[in-house]
Amino acid sequence: MDFILRLLKPVLRFNYKHPKFTILIALIVAVVSTSFAIRLTVDTDIANLLPPTHPNVVALERLQERVGGETEMQVVISSPSFEANKAFAEDIIPKSMELIYERTGMPYFSRFEYTRETEILKDYALYLATDSELDELELFLEDEIEEAKLEANPFFVDFDDDDDWEDEDRGRNFQELYNELIPDRYPINADSTAMLLRFIPTGSRSDLRFLRHLFRDYDQLIEEMNPASYHPDMIVKGGGRLQRHLMEIDSIMDDVLNSFSTGIGSVMLLVMLYFFIKTYINYRRGSEIERRKGFLSHIKRIPVSIIIIGIPLVISLALTFGITYLVLGVLNTMTSVLFVILFGLGIDYGIHFYARYLEKRSAGLEIGAALEETYDSSGRAIMTSAVTTAIALFVLIYADFRGFSEFGFIAGIGIVLAYIAMMYLLPAFIVLFEKFNWILINRNNGDVVFVKKPPRRYPFARTILATGLAIIVFVLFNTDKLKFEYDFGALEPEFAEFERFRDLSRDAEGSASNRRNPAYVVADSHEEVDRILRAIRKVKAESGEDTKILDVEALQERFPVHEEAEQHKLSRLADIRELLNDPFIRDQEDEDLDRLRRASQATEPLDFNLLPDYLTQRFVTRDGDIGEFVMIYPNVSLSDGRNSIAFKNEIGRIETEENEVFYSASTSIVAASMLDLMHEESFIMVTATFLMIMLMMYLSFRSFRWTVISMLPLVVGLSWLFFIMILFGLSFNFYNLVTLPAILGIGNDNGVHLASRYREEGPKSMWNVLSSTGQHITIGSFTTMLGFAGLLFTMHPGLYSIGLLAIIGIGMTLLAAVTFLPALVQVLEDRNWIRYDS
Repeated sequence: MDFILRLLKPVLRFNYKHPKFTILIALIVAVVSTSFAIRLTVDTDIANLLPPTHPNVVALERLQERVGGETEMQVVISSPSFEANKAFAEDIIPKSMELIYERTGMPYFSRFEYTRETEILKDYALYLATDSELDELELFLEDEIEEAKLEANPFFVDFDDDDDWEDEDRGRNFQELYNELIPDRYPINADSTAMLLRFIPTGSRSDLRFLRHLFRDYDQLIEEMNPASYHPDMIVKGGGRLQRHLMEIDSIMDDVLNSFSTGIGSVMLLVMLYFFIKTYINYRRGSEIERRKGFLSHIKRIPVSIIIIGIPLVISLALTFGITYLVLGVLNTMTSVLFVILFGLGIDYGIHFYARYLEKRSAGLEIGAALEETYDSSGRAIMTSAVTTAIALFVLIYADFRGFSEFGFIAGIGIVLAYIAMMYLLPAFIVLFEKFNWILINRNNGDVVFVKKPPRRYPFARTILATGLAIIVFVLFNTDKLKFEYDFGALEPEFAEFERFRDLSRDAEGSASNRRNPAYVVADSHEEVDRILRAIRKVKAESGEDTKILDVEALQERFPVHEEAEQHKLSRLADIRELLNDPFIRDQEDEDLDRLRRASQATEPLDFNLLPDYLTQRFVTRDGDIGEFVMIYPNVSLSDGRNSIAFKNEIGRIETEENEVFYSASTSIVAASMLDLMHEESFIMVTATFLMIMLMMYLSFRSFRWTVISMLPLVVGLSWLFFIMILFGLSFNFYNLVTLPAILGIGNDNGVHLASRYREEGPKSMWNVLSSTGQHITIGSFTTMLGFAGLLFTMHPGLYSIGLLAIIGIGMTLLAAVTFLPALVQVLEDRNWIRYDS
């Protein structure tokens, strides 16, 4: 590292000798970079956090190509009167279809869904039943016939209640099947007080401007129609998942701005106060003859420090995010807050450099000499700190999980550019401000104000050492209490408006079916569909009670697609009619039997084009053809990541008896794959980061002993972080896991600076080192923590957890650096076990 510093020293000299030219070039670069950086948007799609070649991602893209990815806008109409709801719906539908998007002159909506045409299905319902469902119906009818026969026997007494329960189950199964195939004509809830309309927008869900105008104009339309004029208690709301998507994007952008203003504002305030106090005290300690400026002059110069440090840092960040746009194009949820985090991280190097520069100037050095002395004395520690942090972050690039890799790429680039800006651009600003006498320096000569000499020994060294080690031992024996949050719902922001909409529309979906969140398997032929169905059912049977599969279906099972299948289905219906025609139940008056009689009358194949859209839309491609895919329904809630992983492990990869391999596709499957990949890579990334940091420390210190000593604050601080997590029940999650490698790189800085300065000052100097370098690392750590602290004011629980974990982790590494490391050094000095050169 000394070689690199010597190699780049001419750059330092050129920049501080030609400050105006240097700053001008830097500002031009910043303007160009900013023009690219402002084009960045945030992508919240979790599928994009996996590599594009991942089998489940490829399967999902293939599914979207076949089926499409339309996201509907929903409108819920609620009042005690069904007729009033119906009247409002029939009035708002044509007006909705006439709404025009002013920017394009095109309608907002391409189509809508309102009533369901069910009459034809009442005659063909059983034609759309699967073989297994027809088997159930035959058993149900056979039981009905047997029961009718027994009831006709005057000597019959029923002693078996179990058969009654079985009959009731089969009856319920038929009722559920019938309700699913033939729902209510109108999309209403059970008591007809809520109605749900669906509109398909013409714009993309990624076009945020379109969505904002859509919901603004639609709210205005609802207001103009005055729902209260239809019924005094009528409530009408537009929304659904599409609006939640927009809310989440807007929320993240608001969170980024809020964290930016809060975090950066706090960092700037802290830096200004620190350097105001530092420069004022140094000025007062200097020669009385040269003490010409009063307190007011120092007050006026408070912003100087943040301007000198802040402008080079902002230039580096503009370049960082300009590069990000050119390389990545977008930010993800995890990287969306990196600007404020990098501001807190990058400013550390400027604090160390500027603080040491002020000390050198106060010692009597001229500007150029002070800059070069600072570069020579602090440059190695700053460079070691920056390089180790950057490498720790760059290690993440090799992760397949893009939440890790993109975070590592952007943060690593940001650290490198911040280091360059602070070491080589900041001196140009210092020279410029010195030229205009905006930095007040008073040389500390012999007539300084007396300052009491601090004690040489670090107090309570053994107690601190024993306490720290006890916490480490406690953590080692309680690692099983470190938890991971699998509940996706707990990591998503809640929106009151969306919750109100969901409460109104919850029961108006028009189906009592519990078949939700299916995974899809795309095939290329009807024969492949049959083989996939057999393979999945085999998996389900082999899993037994542990299966996470509720049911599996394909349109080919419900709707025959070739003549042989059509004749088979018609034959089954003939068997059903024969049972219904049995003398014992033929004349029996029963609502279920009457439905069955009508639903089994098909004697000819049904034309697919006669089926209503509400039934076929989940089975057809975006071109309107019969889809060759299989749907697998889970029997558990997939909002719990553990259930998602279990469901994915069961059906994510499907192998048929013919050794064909197919992959399932759904957002839940992708989320489960993401969790698996995170678990697999997080340990590898943390271990690789730690080893790279250790290697860089060794290359810097050329001593294994001092490598270990300098890394102790990091290791001890992490164990204290885990102790706090265990104590307060804090959990890791797929958002905040990315902070662990970052904490490794950031937390190591403190040990590097203290160990380097201690070796420079010599034996029994730790207390003096803490009074100088200790201040710098404390302010540096606090600025980094304040950068993350902005995330504590976000609505997004995942982003909040990143901020919380980072603050605790960085805080604990700082605490270990200013307590455990000095205590250890003191104990080693007492026993004469420490060396300063090896």
